[in-house]
Amino acid sequence: MLGGARSGKSHYAEEWARQQGGAVLFVATAEAHDDDMRERIADHRAARPPDWHTLEAPRNSAGQIAACDFPHDTLILDCITLLTSHVLLELPEAATQRAANTAVLGEIERLLAVYERSDATWLVVSNEVGMGVVPPTRLGLLFRDMLGRANQRIAGQADEVLLLVAGLAWRLK
Repeated sequence: MLGGARSGKSHYAEEWARQQGGAVLFVATAEAHDDDMRERIADHRAARPPDWHTLEAPRNSAGQIAACDFPHDTLILDCITLLTSHVLLELPEAATQRAANTAVLGEIERLLAVYERSDATWLVVSNEVGMGVVPPTRLGLLFRDMLGRANQRIAGQADEVLLLVAGLAWRLK
């Protein structure tokens, strides 16, 4: 599920999982660094059904998913945007585009390897940030480029790709 901020991506994924039934593993990549984010995370947690299992995995999501022993039919990974941000922010400030590419796509490849071994349906949420303003900073440009590459790689493996705009889903693949 791709889309801009507040486009309905997470809600769409959660509703789809509710309708399918079965055990759900929700993989959260957000971290609460301020009061606003703490409130958003708390609201998201409260909105999820109590029988869903939440795995907090802002880093090394692939390894944490692989090690998780909660049996699940559906996995919601929310979101690649924050995961990409975390990977980039762990790099040295002077990291090259090549180093950023290696770090971000390495994490994506590890996720796809876990996906390939999984019997669950995966719903992956990510922002589409390449349709807006060109970022004015080096880190902003790296983030836009790396997230775009991550989204392309995941979309290439996905059975379906949806773009959400104003809560409406457009089927891309």
